[in-house]
Amino acid sequence: MGLGDLISQQLVERRGLQEHQTRRTWTMVCLGCGFVGPVVGGWYKVLDRLIPGTTKLDALKKMLLDQGAFAPCFLGCFLPLVGTLNGLSAQDNWAKLQRDYPDALITNYYLWPAVQLANFYLVPLHYRLAVVQCVAVIWNSYLSWKAHQL
Repeated sequence: MGLGDLISQQLVERRGLQEHQTRRTWTMVCLGCGFVGPVVGGWYKVLDRLIPGTTKLDALKKMLLDQGAFAPCFLGCFLPLVGTLNGLSAQDNWAKLQRDYPDALITNYYLWPAVQLANFYLVPLHYRLAVVQCVAVIWNSYLSWKAHQL
């Protein structure tokens, strides 16, 4: 999460080192350690219990449940959590969620279904979070940029 924010600020937003918002990066690091990692890691365990197996059909079912149920809920929690940590009022946070959520969810669907299908079919459960986090560096750059747009 922190690396994603660093990439967002330096390569996407082109802030430069003088304008880099260190607090924002640390907020994203804390979100990664305290929210994203535990929630996603726990979700993979639940998902593997709900749909045991590693066949192509099992992987497809896991991906559909992950992207149809988990991803929309996760983004719906993540974006307002960032807004709250950045001091947005409830009203501003709600307006920002209404504005940003549809685009974030659609963008999610461009990347994650293919990644998750491969992840659920090819990767053992105890490595899935690590594989996702490698891809997530790019995704987290996008999420950080999207979550911090005013």
